[in-house]
Amino acid sequence: MWRTKADVEESDGKVRKLHGHAEVESAAILFRADQIEYDESTGDLHATGDVYFHNFSKNEQLWADRVDYNTDSDTGKFYRVHGQTSPHIDARPGMLTTNNPFYFQGEWAERMGDKYIVHNGFVTNCKVPSPWWTLRGPKFDVIPGERAIAYRSIFRVLGVPLFFTPFFYKSLEKEPRKSGFLIPNIGHSSLRGFMVGIGYFWAINRSYDVTYRIQEFTARGTAHNLDIRGKPRPGTDYDAIIYGVQDRGIQQGGGPVQKYGGMTVNIAGKSDLGDGWYARGQINYITSFRFRQEWSDSFNEAIGSEVQSVGFLNKSWSAYTFNVVGARLENFQSTEVQVTDPVTQATKLEANAVTIRKLPEAQFSERERQVLKNVPLWFSFDTAAGLLYREEPVFTPAGALVDRFQTGQFMNRFVLAPHLMSTLHWGAFHLIPRFGIDETYYSEGQELNPVASQLLGSPVHRVDGTDLVRSARDFSADLIFPSLARVFKKKSIFGDQLKHVIEPRATFRYVSGVGDDFARFIRFDETELISNTNELELSLTNRLYAKRGDSVQEIFSWQLWQTRYFDPTFGGALADGQRSVLLTTAELSPYAFLVSPRSSSPFVSVMRMSPVNGFNVEWRADYDHRRGALVDSTLSVDYRWSRYFASVGHNLVHTDPVLTAPADQFRFRAGFGDPNHRGWNAGVDGVYDYRQKALQYATTQVTYNTDCCGLSVQWRRFSFGTRNENQFRVAFAVSNIGTFGTLRKQDRIF
Repeated sequence: MWRTKADVEESDGKVRKLHGHAEVESAAILFRADQIEYDESTGDLHATGDVYFHNFSKNEQLWADRVDYNTDSDTGKFYRVHGQTSPHIDARPGMLTTNNPFYFQGEWAERMGDKYIVHNGFVTNCKVPSPWWTLRGPKFDVIPGERAIAYRSIFRVLGVPLFFTPFFYKSLEKEPRKSGFLIPNIGHSSLRGFMVGIGYFWAINRSYDVTYRIQEFTARGTAHNLDIRGKPRPGTDYDAIIYGVQDRGIQQGGGPVQKYGGMTVNIAGKSDLGDGWYARGQINYITSFRFRQEWSDSFNEAIGSEVQSVGFLNKSWSAYTFNVVGARLENFQSTEVQVTDPVTQATKLEANAVTIRKLPEAQFSERERQVLKNVPLWFSFDTAAGLLYREEPVFTPAGALVDRFQTGQFMNRFVLAPHLMSTLHWGAFHLIPRFGIDETYYSEGQELNPVASQLLGSPVHRVDGTDLVRSARDFSADLIFPSLARVFKKKSIFGDQLKHVIEPRATFRYVSGVGDDFARFIRFDETELISNTNELELSLTNRLYAKRGDSVQEIFSWQLWQTRYFDPTFGGALADGQRSVLLTTAELSPYAFLVSPRSSSPFVSVMRMSPVNGFNVEWRADYDHRRGALVDSTLSVDYRWSRYFASVGHNLVHTDPVLTAPADQFRFRAGFGDPNHRGWNAGVDGVYDYRQKALQYATTQVTYNTDCCGLSVQWRRFSFGTRNENQFRVAFAVSNIGTFGTLRKQDRIF
């Protein structure tokens, strides 16, 4: 049903001629112009003079000098036209977004159903008449809410042409999937030279896709990145990323050309198998540690010496849990060592890494379950049976291979560990005693290798094929004292009221049955760290709570521990002058402190503060009274207010070099802005090594965002080991569309 209105209206049968403020309107569409002639029988409409068209259902608006339209078929032509449609906001993390409408302009346009074809014009989502960017070309094919195609178009920023594309496709769907070439990118590195890259995305179907990218570095070689994703059925998905480099090599110090090519493989997947069964896995593989150091663009990944792969099958029901685990851990002690074969005199690179494997291990456990009703006694157990493997080469400081420790390919280990727990109460005092048995069988053990130990000057072990059984007994008792509390009702900057709570606690633990056999157990995981002990741990915790209106928040806590050891040698597990890590010490502090028998541990302190919203402090420190100093300290301070943010961290290791290498590093990050802040955004990020007096990693990023686009420039520096590299990256982001350039989303500060 069409309604007409005008200053002057004439009728000639079914033909209506409207003059002055003419309008033709239905429930979905409005035409407004100086002159309109409308034939009700055919649906033909001709409008001239300041024509305005509005599609209410899709919120499309067009302005033109003249329009020829058919209301029955929804087809027509618009001359000297410009228009706008509602934006498709792609609100993904790191994506620049805008609420600006999608604007287009052309010499003429035609509408065919839901499709618009614009001729000799441009499109943008910036504010007009002076848009920051435009895509100008002879033809644009747009279906609102579905897709937009530009042919032989030129992308311009502030009128300056940046690149030409014969074909540009942009999906306007909520979940876009379309095969096609990705935007080319360029960059520069002081070690790799200039880089140019291109990629292709293949949307195989709704469940599978493949992305391939190739990058050519003028000074080094070619890098390939393959990403395969799949979702074969609901509840099941996987993602496999393969990255490899064909390195032409680099000449250092006038020596021969050194090539550090290689490959990394990262596969992650999960599946809900139904009936309570769940599977999840992650596979990580690198051809060499030096390849990771040389080619990784992530500082934390480049310095990380561990590569771990794990997969498990799980089912939990009632109080029980069943797991089947497969795992491989590779921990690199250094980069590859060049080894000479004593027979052939041939040289090769040998990986200096500890490799541990579980293929597979079955685990079955029950959490605490009350044995009898109204009786304070709870029972639990843990069992595990697995096929294990460990391998590691033994090198002299000069790099000579003197031995290779290697177990059987499928060494057996079986663990049975039942536990009983109870609770006793005397007023505000609570006592929680526990008793456990740990029976562990090993098909292989280890013994001292006297020849290799003499060559290296330190203990070296070899595999002993004798069956070995460990029968450990564990008793512990936690005594929880009454908490002391006081409420301060005076209003302060922290809240309306404050409450201070003091929580003292004492834990006694006694383990026997391991004794001198501790050194015979081959290390695979924390299971082999159990040792004899007779100890008392004392802890004191201070907490400060703030009441703000109806909410209560902990704004300060300080926990302090120390353990007294009545058996300073832990049943003979310690070797004087050597680094030792035991389960009891690892649970107290993440830093090793046993290098000789001692009767007490360092004081362990953990302090946390969050006095106001946006401000957080955490400081963990170990004070060794035997050395009279802080030996380990980790401090982090974070603050965010509005769009300002700052973070500072300090990591100090100042202990016996036999335990671990000393370290003194600072981390810092500061800046202003966020991914969608209009105007200037800037940030810095870095890692400084105080001992080496070197800035190991630094990033500086400056971004300027307009109402519809943004330009980011980032400088990065790597300086650790043999890597000394500067990188320069640029990215241009178009709101709701995407980012062009070499600055990846995961490498941005914001």
